[in-house]
Amino acid sequence: MSIEGLKIGFALTGSSCNFSNVFPIIEDLANKGADIYPIISHAVDTFDTRFGSSEEWKNKLKEITGKELIKTIIEAEPVGPKLKLDVLVVAPCTGNTTAKLANAITDTSVTMACKAHLRNQRPLVLAIATNDGLGASAKNIGLLLNTKNIYFVPFGQDDAINKPNSLIAKFDKIEETIEAAIIGKQYQPLLV
Repeated sequence: MSIEGLKIGFALTGSSCNFSNVFPIIEDLANKGADIYPIISHAVDTFDTRFGSSEEWKNKLKEITGKELIKTIIEAEPVGPKLKLDVLVVAPCTGNTTAKLANAITDTSVTMACKAHLRNQRPLVLAIATNDGLGASAKNIGLLLNTKNIYFVPFGQDDAINKPNSLIAKFDKIEETIEAAIIGKQYQPLLV
């Protein structure tokens, strides 16, 4: 399977501490010929953090993809009916976004893009990053693991001693997860 020519939606949610891990993946996919459509949450659009300003990240995303950012519910709704993506990736996918997806809450640009994309029965790839993945978010992850057309980037505990409930995706496995999801398979091993 080749990434070249794939129409990939790439959605970012508010785990800005992981952007430095995710942006090289987006750039690599673009360099391999993927046609990337950037989608950002309200947090990414507006929050300046110690990991960088929203303007810096948005400009970098536009530069890598060559496209305007999808950042509102209205802009995200055509993802299903008009903009037919081969795959949609949410990375990083926060516990908040995971909860909304698990409970069919569509009140952000990212959750609208996911809902619109899933109605076409195409793969949705989630790369989780949540401090309560083995706590309050565990039930939502469990629900999504059993949901048709949803695939997870392999994940594990990022600091079992100091943050025992925290889970983070192995972002360097996004491409392999995309390739597996395109053919309807969960990339393995899932837990790392």
